Amino acid sequence: MSAHCQLTGSRPGFGNAISHSHRRTSRRFDPNIQTKRYWLPGEARHVRLRLSAKAIKTVDAIGVEAAVARIRARGVKV
Repeated sequence: MSAHCQLTGSRPGFGNAISHSHRRTSRRFDPNIQTKRYWLPGEARHVRLRLSAKAIKTVDAIGVEAAVARIRARGVKV
């Protein structure tokens, strides 16, 4: 799967790796994607989400119900 976060939508960034001799080669900056399983009390089931480390902290702050509502508002099936 592609490295993107379901909550924040962050995707890989692209740039150049610059060597000591200053030669440039292309590289990608991947977000720190983790798979995390949460209990969704409103639906009485677990959901498995692919989130960045920043999004995991956001879920801890706003709660899993609000986070899943935001993900579904983006059009992602949970």
